[in-house]
This record gives sequence, C-alpha cells and structure tokens, in this order.
Amino acid sequence: MKKNINTHYTRSLVLEAVAIVLFIIFIFPFAMVFINSCKTSKEIIFNAIAMPEHWGQLFTNIHLIFSNKTVDYIGAFGDSAIITVLSLLIIVLFSSMCAWVLVRNEQKKWSTFLFMAFVAAMVIPFQVLMYPLVRWLRILGNFLHIPLISSYTGIVFAYLGFGCPLSIFVFHGFIKNIPYELEESATIDGCGQARTFFQIVFPLLQPIIVTVLILNGIWIWNDYLLPVLVLGSNGAVQTIPIAVTAFAGAYLKQWDLILTSTLIAMIPIIVLYLFAQKYIIKGMVDGAIK
Repeated sequence: MKKNINTHYTRSLVLEAVAIVLFIIFIFPFAMVFINSCKTSKEIIFNAIAMPEHWGQLFTNIHLIFSNKTVDYIGAFGDSAIITVLSLLIIVLFSSMCAWVLVRNEQKKWSTFLFMAFVAAMVIPFQVLMYPLVRWLRILGNFLHIPLISSYTGIVFAYLGFGCPLSIFVFHGFIKNIPYELEESATIDGCGQARTFFQIVFPLLQPIIVTVLILNGIWIWNDYLLPVLVLGSNGAVQTIPIAVTAFAGAYLKQWDLILTSTLIAMIPIIVLYLFAQKYIIKGMVDGAIK
C-alpha cells in the first residue's frame, strides 16, 4: 500500500514537472515579445534577452505605431476586424446549414460523397492552391464584374472556402446528436425547412458555434499568407499581419515597432481565448466524437 502511494506521488511530481517545463516553453515566445516591446530598437539589437531599461518605452512604441504616417495601423486593425467578423458569420451560417442537410440525408449516397469530399479538403495543403486561387478569383471577378482582388469580398469568399471543411465536419458530428423528433414536431406544426432550421436546430448549436468561431477566428485574425495573396501588400485593404511587415524594410527593420504591433495584435485573441477556452475542448469532443 505504501509502495503504491509513493509511486503515485512520484508520478504526480513528474507530471507536474513536465507541465511546468511545457508551460515555460509555450510562454517563452510571448514573454520575449512583451519584454522586447518595452525596449528601443537599439536595445533589442544589443541584447534581446535582457530586461528593458525603461518599461514605459512600451507606451512610447504604441504611440509611434498609431502616429506613423507610412503605416495605417488603425485602418489595418479595422480591416482585420471587418474581415474576421464577416468571414466568421458566413462560415457559421453556410457550414451549419450544409452540415444539417448532410446529416438529415445521411442515408443517401450523395450526402456521404459530399461529406467525404469536405473531409478530404481538410488535408489539402494551402500552398498547392494559392496560385490557382488568385488566378481564379481574378477570372471570376472579371466574369461577375465584382472585384475579388484587393477587396473585402474576395478575401471573405476565400476564407469561406478554406474554413468550411473543418466547420462542416464539426457541425456534422454535433447535429447527429440532436433528436430528429424535434424537427418532426416542428414540421407537424406547419414549419417549413428554413423555419425549422433557424428556430429549432440553430439555437441548439450554440456550444459548437462558439467553438467554430474561436477556431476560425484565431486562424483568420493571425493569417498572413492568404491576405497577402488576395489583398496584396500595398492594397487599399490591409490586415494587421500585412501592416506589421511594413515596419520591416529592405535596409532597416524597426524591431521595437514590429514587436509592439505584434503584441497589440495578440491581445484580442488572447482575451477571447481565455474567456472561451472551455468551449474549444467541449465543442471539439461533442462535434468529432458524438
């Protein structure tokens, strides 16, 4: 008995030590960004690991970023917010409707085929599609007479395509757990398909909707490659990752402004994650297993 207690205690200590080490490894990059955001560029170049001489330098760097005439950081922040919100709303709406139709027609072959196609799309590397994507957006925009390059419409449309496969997969597993009798009762009461979905099914998807919003929101907010391809580095519409790169010139890199702008961009996502992290695991488990 005593031996089992000692073994359990030793195992707990080892697991706690591993957890502490992993915490340090994961928090170290964020700590370095915060520390170097409180320095001048000269201090960072001289010694990036040392503590800053004046912690108040952080507010000076923030002022320099928002008052910079060559980089419209406030505009980029607003563009990122608009793109993220619009993309998330459209992804949630289209993915939930698509998953609902696939689940309720699960016995039909076309439903299984489409679902497997969405699952297969999750493993396609983005690098394979990025150049054909830009070309097809340009061709489609010319055909429809709608600007899809360097516009909100094009980037939101692209995020819809890349965000739907994972979202449909998660919604599909969750909707399978919703009793079909609820929808039958609504149909008997005279509800059409649209009313049944939006008044009966959609409110029940709240936990998994939060999960989809967080997973896609973190990705869209921090994404660099897709916006730089669709929007361009000098376009009228810019996201925060593109704006951050503007502080890194060919001959001069303003490390103080680069790291401070990165820190500012990280704060909304960190706050969102801290308040909604429990929904991520719960939603992924409910959506993928059930």
